[in-house]
Order: sequence, then C-alpha cells, then structure tokens
Amino acid sequence: MKLSGNSSGGRRLTYLLLGVAIIGGASLFWKLSSIGIAAGDAGGSTGSIAADQSQSGKNAAEPFVELSDKQASTLKIDTAGARDFALFKTAVGTIDFNENMLVQVSSQYPGKIIKAFSNIGDQVKLGDILFTIDSPDLLQAESALLASAGVLELQKRTLMRATQLVKSGGGAQKDLDQATSDQQTAEGNFKAARNAVHIFGKTDADIEQILAERKVDSTLVVPSPIAGRIIARSAAPGLLTQPGATPAPYSVADLSTMWMLANVIETDAPAYKLGQDVEVRVPAYPETVFKGHVTALGSMIDPNSHRQLVRSEIDDPQHLLRSGMFASFVIRVGDPVRSAAVPVAGIVREGDGTMTAWVTRDRHRFLRRTVKVGLQQDGWAQILDGLQSGESVVSDGAIFLSNKFVTGAEG
Repeated sequence: MKLSGNSSGGRRLTYLLLGVAIIGGASLFWKLSSIGIAAGDAGGSTGSIAADQSQSGKNAAEPFVELSDKQASTLKIDTAGARDFALFKTAVGTIDFNENMLVQVSSQYPGKIIKAFSNIGDQVKLGDILFTIDSPDLLQAESALLASAGVLELQKRTLMRATQLVKSGGGAQKDLDQATSDQQTAEGNFKAARNAVHIFGKTDADIEQILAERKVDSTLVVPSPIAGRIIARSAAPGLLTQPGATPAPYSVADLSTMWMLANVIETDAPAYKLGQDVEVRVPAYPETVFKGHVTALGSMIDPNSHRQLVRSEIDDPQHLLRSGMFASFVIRVGDPVRSAAVPVAGIVREGDGTMTAWVTRDRHRFLRRTVKVGLQQDGWAQILDGLQSGESVVSDGAIFLSNKFVTGAEG
C-alpha cells in the first residue's frame, strides 16, 4: 500500500508539471503572435527589418509598415531627385520714399504766399509753378537793377562828352580817364544787379521787360525742381514762409523708385552686400514681385534689438507702392546648391521632433527613415541626410503611414 501511494503521487506531480508547461507555452505563443496582429487585422503589418548597407557602412534596423494592395493604391509615390536650391535670406520691413528723389520745396527768400497752384497727389513736371510769394527781397533787387541801369546810362553819356572835348582840345585827359573809370564801375554794378535778379528766377526776357517798362514786380515764382508727385502741402494764400522753415510749403517725390527699410538679425548681417538683387512683396499686391537692389547697409548694430539696417531701392514704374506699407523681401546671398529633394508633403514631423520620410522598393513594404531637412522651396524639401537621389519616397500619405506605424506598435 505504501509503494502504491508513492507511485500515485508521482503521477500527479507529473501531470501538474505537464499542465504548467502547456499553459506557459500558450501564453508565450500569444505574446509572440500578438506583434503585428492589430496591423494584420487592418490589412497590413508593422515591425522592423535590417536595412541595406547604409552610406556609413553600418547595418541598422529600419521600422516598416506593410500594406495591402488596396491600401498601397491610395498612396502617391515619387522619386527623390536632385534639385537646385537657392541660397537666400528673408526679412520684413516697410516701404518709404526714396529720399534721394524727395525734395522739400520752399522759397529761398522770405515772403507772403500769394497763390498755391498744386494739391496733394498732383503730378508735376520739372519747372511747373507750385506757388508764388510777395518778396521784399525781389522788390529790392529789381529796384537796384533799375538804379544801376540809370547810372550806367548817365556814365555812358558823360564818357561820350569827355571824349569829344578831348578830341576838340577843350578838355583835360584826366577828365576823360575819370569818366572812363566811372563808366566801367557803373557797368559792373549793372551786371551785378542783373545777376541778382536772375537768382530770383527771372529770365532775360523778364529783365528786359523790367528795364523797358521801368516797373518792378515783387511776385516771386517758385517752380518744382524735379518731376514727380505732390506728397505734402502746407502752402496757403497769405501764409508767411521763411527759408528752411518746417514744414515746407510743398514736398515733391519721384515715385519711380521707392525704398524698403528692413532690420535684419545680427547673425545674418555678414551675408548682405551692396548691389545684391532684392525681391519685395507687399500684402496689398500679393501676386506682384517688385525688383530692386541693396543700396545701403547700416554701419552699426542696434544694441537693443541686435539688428542691422538694410536699405534697398525698389523699382516701381506703375507707382503701386505707398510709404508706410508693410513689406517682406528675399535677397539671394549665394549660388544655388544641388541636393536630394522630396515633396514637402512627404516629410513628417514626429512627436519627438524628428523628421521622417517613407521609402519603398516594392510598393508594399514601406521603411521609415529619419532625415535631416534643409531648405524648403517651391513645394520641395532639401534632404541633407537620410535619403539618396533615385529612391522611391511616399509624397502623399506619409502621415497615414506614420499614424499606422504608431497604432500598430501600440497594439
């Protein structure tokens, strides 16, 4: 009976161990097979495979997603190709008048404004009359001209009489010499007075009329020194004006060119050079590109903002730009570089901040690659590392693959 009891206990222990082994094996099988079950149920699978030899000569495990034919047909696949990427800098700023072609028009002499002829927005040509003033200085200059003309006429007659007396023997030579000197002095004074009236803008015809009529006119005409548009006016009849007083009666600007003023960050300052081509856009005309070039660079960095002034001259033949407009510019600072490129839609920013792309060889298994992205231009992203030209890359549907990989891995 004792032996029989021992034999029965041994069999029970054997059955117990066998049952534990069966349960443990089933649990292990379920854990191993669960990888990819969620993706398999959805028509695909996720996992990782050994990638081909990389450029550095090392093998690495690349995550992948496998899709069914139906799923793969919804993706758009392009070939990573080499493209030229322009090297440029961007900045924002404001439009301003070209101060080299902006004139504050005022009278060189004080006086009272008689009449103003132009309004803000009017186009004027070189020499067009902007306003007239009643000038005491002009009145004095014209009076001096008439007086010097009378003296000159008198001295001419005196010289003529002295010459006739000397010839007839009835006069002394010293009287003739004195008359000659007085006539030359009077002639010099007359020329000086005539030039003084010229300074006020009077023409030779105007001066001859003054001399012929023996009549002075204190009306001083102030013309536009350039062709352009009236951008400011403070002139009004009866207003007293002084040379250099602000505001000037008129401001005239040539609007064929404008300035764009931008403050660029300190680290970009070395990239800017005089003469660089500039492309400017303003929100008012989003489809229009205004061309220009850099004309001035700030000689110092602002100690508060750590920015440098960059001034560009912009061509505006249609006079579309307005002073004060917000603007952005693009300046090409180097020759284009050729690099591998993929459509921007083929790049996915993952949750950890890395940039990835999906590569395929058979259009069913898609490998996730971590890439380093450079410039983005015209819908293409420059790939600095992680892809080579000629590889097939998903350009539409990359986000779907990233989401599928994450859900598959979590399942």
